[in-house]
This record gives sequence, C-alpha cells and structure tokens, in this order.
Amino acid sequence: MNISGAEIIVECLKEQGVDTVFGYPGGTALNLYDALYKHQDEIEHILTSHEQGAAHAADGYARATGKTGVCFATSGPGATNLVTGIATAYMDSIPLVAITCNVNVAMLGKDTFQEIDIAGVTMPITKHNFIVKDVKVLADTVRRAFKIAAEGRPGPVLIDVAKDVTSNTCAYTAKEPEKIEPVTETITEKDITKAIELIKKSKKPYIFIGGGVIASGAEKEVYEFANLMDAPVTDSLMGQGGFDETDKLYTGMLGMHGTKTSNFGVSKCDLLIVIGARFSDRDTGNTRSFAKNAKIIHIDIDPAEINKNIKATTSIIGDAKEILKRLNSELEQQSHKEWLKEINDAKKKYAVKVNDKRLNGPLIIEKLYELTKGEAIIVTDVGQHQMWAAQHYKFTKPRHLLTSGGLGTMGFGLGAAIGAKKGSPESVVVNIAGDGCFRMNMNELATASRYGIPVIELVINNNVLGMVRQWQDLFYDKRYSNTTLKDKVDFVKVAEGLGAAAYRADTIEEFEKVFEKALKNTKQNIPVMIECLIDSDDKVFPMVSPGGNISEAFDAEDLKKKK
Repeated sequence: MNISGAEIIVECLKEQGVDTVFGYPGGTALNLYDALYKHQDEIEHILTSHEQGAAHAADGYARATGKTGVCFATSGPGATNLVTGIATAYMDSIPLVAITCNVNVAMLGKDTFQEIDIAGVTMPITKHNFIVKDVKVLADTVRRAFKIAAEGRPGPVLIDVAKDVTSNTCAYTAKEPEKIEPVTETITEKDITKAIELIKKSKKPYIFIGGGVIASGAEKEVYEFANLMDAPVTDSLMGQGGFDETDKLYTGMLGMHGTKTSNFGVSKCDLLIVIGARFSDRDTGNTRSFAKNAKIIHIDIDPAEINKNIKATTSIIGDAKEILKRLNSELEQQSHKEWLKEINDAKKKYAVKVNDKRLNGPLIIEKLYELTKGEAIIVTDVGQHQMWAAQHYKFTKPRHLLTSGGLGTMGFGLGAAIGAKKGSPESVVVNIAGDGCFRMNMNELATASRYGIPVIELVINNNVLGMVRQWQDLFYDKRYSNTTLKDKVDFVKVAEGLGAAAYRADTIEEFEKVFEKALKNTKQNIPVMIECLIDSDDKVFPMVSPGGNISEAFDAEDLKKKK
C-alpha cells in the first residue's frame, strides 16, 4: 500500500511509541500537520507559543521520562527557532528528534522563500542530521534517527524533509523498533582489574557522579558501589538525583557553587572515581590544580571525554550501569572510617545557614522542598535560582531535577516544565525561574493554560539579572552595567492575561499560603505563576572565583574576614 511521506513520518512515530509531539506549523509543514490531524487520537500535538518552547518541551519530556522527545517546525525561521533548544539538548546529552520541513527539492539552494540550510546550521549541535530528498528512504531515515538519538551517549538528531517528499508516495511496511542495547563491548576485564587495584590501595577515596549515571539508570548500582567503597559522594549539577541526597555519604554538589565539604574533600582525596561526568569547567575550576593529590578513575560511555579536560590514571569505557555491576561483583567491602569522619566533621563545620528573617532564595527552596515532600519534579531556568535549587532541594531520585547544565539556557524552564508534565502527569512539576528568565519564556504560560497543563511557575524576582550582577559586584567593582530590570511590568497581571492563576509573596508565610493555593489550582488543571520578591543583592554562596581553585571556595563570612 502506497502512502504519502507525511503519513510515513506519522506511522514511524507510532512505531517508536511516540505519544506526544511539540511544535508549530507553517507552509512547508502543511502536509505533515495534515497527516497528524488524522492521527490526533494516537499522537497528541502540543502547539507551543514559539518553536524554541517546542524544542525545550521535547527536551523536558525526554529528561523526565528517559524516552526520546520529538518536536516539529516549518522551514526558515521556524527551523532556526529550534536551534537553541537543540543545542541545549546536545550539551546535556538528551535524546531528541527534531523534524523540520523544507522547500521542494527543486527549490533547494536557490534562496527560496523561507529556505534555510538547517542541516548545515545544526551540524555542530546534533549527534547526526539528515536531509531527505527521496520518499523511498524516509521511513528508514526516521528509524535511524530515533536509534542514533537514544543509543550510546544520547543526543539530538535533526531530520529535514523537503516538502514534496512529504506529498510524494511510496510503499510503507511497519517495523518493530530496534532494541537499544547498552554499550558493553568496550568494557575490558583488564580495565576493571586496574580500577579495583587502585581502589584497594586508596585511603581517601571520593566518588563524583554526573549526568551519565542518570542516562544509564545506574542509581541503584551507584548506591551499592558507594557503600562497598565506604566513600563520600559528590555530584555535578547534571548528576543530581543519581545518588540520594539525604544519604549520609552525600556531601553536596561539586564546583563553582558546590559545597565547601565537596570542594575541599575532592582537593584532599587520594582517589577520585568519576562516573558519567565530563569534567566541566564549572565542576573543576582550575584544571591544573583540580584533585591534584588524587589518582583518577574515569568511567564514561564516550571515549572522547577521556583525558579531554582532566588526565585520568585509568579509564573504563562503556555503559555506567554495566560497569558498576562488574565492579560491584568483584569489589570486596572497603573501610575508610577516619576519612569519613574527616568528611563528616567538614559537613558540620561548613553547614550552610539560611537566613529566615526575610524572604530569600534558599529559604524559598527549603520551604518548597518541605511543601512538596521532596517529591516534585523541579525544572529550573539559569542563574542564581538554579544554584539555590541545586543547593537546597534534596533530590532523592533521578529525573527530578531538569536543568540546562552545559549551555546554560535562559528561557529553558517553562517549556521544559510543560514537556515534563506531559511525560509525568502524576507528578507535581515546578519551574523555578528568575525574573530575567521569565521575561524570555513567559509566553509559554499561554500554552500551559490552553491545554490545561498544570505546571507551577515560581519566579524568584530580585529585579536584576542576579548572577551577572553578583559577578559585577564581586569582580567588576559594582559596575552594574545593564543588569537592572526594575520597570513597570506586572508579572501577576501578565500571567493572568495568559490564562494562569497568579500570586505574589514577599514573606515566607505568604509563600506557604499561596503555594498551597497553587497545589489546589493544579488539581483543577490550572497552571500557576507565583512571584516571590527578594533583595537585589542576595548572592549564591559558596562560590569559587572564575578560573580559581575549588579548594579556595569562599562564602559571605570569608569575604567579611578578608575585608
């Protein structure tokens, strides 16, 4: 039976188990949207307010579920509006398939209306991409795209389909999706043995986990490994939730805004076991001094990450879950009582005190953790609020912190929260935003209200670009160039105008009351915006100076002593 290329795309999506697509139609995508119309009972399409919102929503869906997210866009500006969302997914290794439609094959390369070489544009920020000019290869291309997006180190794949390919017809035969197998062929017994030898010799080991632990579903294996090792555990921003943050072995996040305990501990350890982390500069600080007393075991699925930023003593390439299973099966129980006592003493010494005398970011996050019992999916935008969320919300499960770690995309959060709620409808989903970020994505509240997607948008409003201002304060002699946002915009009225319920709080008691109201609103499928007013000069501490050593992390008290 012959069917159109547009219908082939939809049938292939059904093959892959896709139940939700986020997108925005346009001229070259008309055939695809017409085919989708006929299958609206099988695949729900969420019309976002902007194509970037569609990409972020597909990303959030993928992060919350572990499935591959899908977004659609038309040619030209529709396709280019996806670029930031695709790059966000690429930097954080999120499986995503973006399907764009382009002008007819004969019109390609002729500066046709709304034509863009989107494959060329996205080549550096996709795991792979395709230009489809022949309907006969379309089905296999879509199938390949889904496999590439999910296998090995996940990432985004773009398929650009010429408009006449979506109208041309050919025979279609349904196929079962290929099973994605974990990468194990690169794991060698020699590498396992060498790692265990280093572990046995270690007196002060530390475990550092990243987003690869979550991608591989290795949280149980990490827990077993940490207890066998009898070693403290730290994580990157992307690794949060990969290890229970209420566990006694957990010491907080590592890096620029990590805890002093983790930063000082990693600087003192004699063995650092890194699992699924890529040694981002935000984690390591000055690479020349990072963990300088330690031998390093680097476990990662991507061989390109080994020795890229930090030289490893030894490495094991492959799926983190499979590697940890083998290590756990061969490793004898270790004991490091003195080392753990030193780390636990540091945890007490460097415990962060939260000011409860006035409304501030850390206090809001701690109250949010209490009110949601630590069970919410927390999405964040990028800035001070993002770091406060990472520091003060205790993540006990994977896929409960969704944030742009690598690209640091302001405007990511609300779209991603919509995607997360579609993927995990039983969960309370809260996006924590700053006022600067909310200005970039507030239009997606209209999407949430249109479809009755009950996300909670928590805007921590300090009337400035907080993180940039913090740097200006500390490193630019308080020259606040273009970081003040105070104006006549009323976020409550804007949110109400976009169809959401909206509240404002300037005390912690008010926040508690309005958040309880917000939870009731969400049970009626009403999205909510809560604006919390805080001081413009509140800062994120601890902090490491840009390019500094993580062993030199400082806080407000340290600054006072220095002055």
